[in-house]
Amino acid sequence: MIAACLKWVDHRPEFDAYGAPSSPDARFAGVSAADQAALEWALRCRDAWLGTGAGNGPDTGSSEYDEVVAITVGPAEADTILKDALVAGATRAVRVDLPFGTPSRVVAACIAPLTAHASLVVCGDYSSDRGTGSVPAFLAHELGFAQALGLIDIDLVSPRDTTALRRLDGGRRERLAIVGPIVVSVEGSTARLRRAPLRSMLGAKSIETVPGIWPLAPDPMVTLTRPYRPRPRVLAAPIGATALDRVRAITDASTTASHGETVALEPAAAADRVLATLREWGYVGRPR
Repeated sequence: MIAACLKWVDHRPEFDAYGAPSSPDARFAGVSAADQAALEWALRCRDAWLGTGAGNGPDTGSSEYDEVVAITVGPAEADTILKDALVAGATRAVRVDLPFGTPSRVVAACIAPLTAHASLVVCGDYSSDRGTGSVPAFLAHELGFAQALGLIDIDLVSPRDTTALRRLDGGRRERLAIVGPIVVSVEGSTARLRRAPLRSMLGAKSIETVPGIWPLAPDPMVTLTRPYRPRPRVLAAPIGATALDRVRAITDASTTASHGETVALEPAAAADRVLATLREWGYVGRPR
C-alpha cells in the first residue's frame, strides 16, 4: 500500500489577533501544491511498481504497491479533496474526523494506524497555512519508519532500487536511497497532479470516515498573549547635587567610551569579574 497524506487548507486564509489561522472557508479550501505533488508521486510509484512484489522482478501475485490510499484529517467539508484524489486515480480515500487546527502531533497519531501497513507514505513538505512541515516527522516517529524529508526528485527505478534527491543549504544536494517502509515529503514544484479522465469523474466512489481520538494526556499548550520583550537593564542613578547636575551626568557625551578590556585571571576570579561587570552594566541583579 502507498499512502498519500493530504491537508485541507484555506487558499485565502484569515488570521486572528494572535496569528492563528481561522477555520477554512469551504469556498476557497483545497490542498497545497506540495500535497498535490505528494499525491502525484504516490500515483507515479503505483504506476511504475504495479505488479512487483518484495523482490526486484515482476510478481504475478498481489503487490504491496497496487493500492494508493488518500488520507486527510478534518471536518466533513474536507471530503472534497478526497473526491478529487479518487478522481485522479487513488484507490481508496479515508478521512479522520477531527476539527480544523488539530495539533500536528495529534494528526500524526491518528494517521499512524491507517498507514501502519504502508510500504511508502508520501506527504507534502509544508502546508500553506502554517508551513511547519512537522506532520511527516511526527508520523515517521509514530510508525517507527525511516524518513526522507524535503525531496526535490525521485528516481523510480524499482521498489528496491529507488533514489531521491534532497535539497540542502548553500545550494547543495543529497542523494538518498529510498527503502521502505519509509515516510517521504516532497516539494510542490517536483510534480504537477495529473488531469483526471472523464470516466473517473463520472464514476462514484465512497469515502471512508473514521473517528479521531485525542491522546488521553495531551501535552500542555502555552498560548502567547503578547510579544516577547527582554528584561530592561538596571541602570545606576545619576550622581549630582542638583537636578541640573544629574541631567548633565545622564546626557554628557564628553567621556571616552570603553571598547573592552583584556585581563588574565584564574577561573574563579574570572567568573567573579564577569558577574561584577554584568551587574555594573545592568544585565544581572545585585546579590541578595
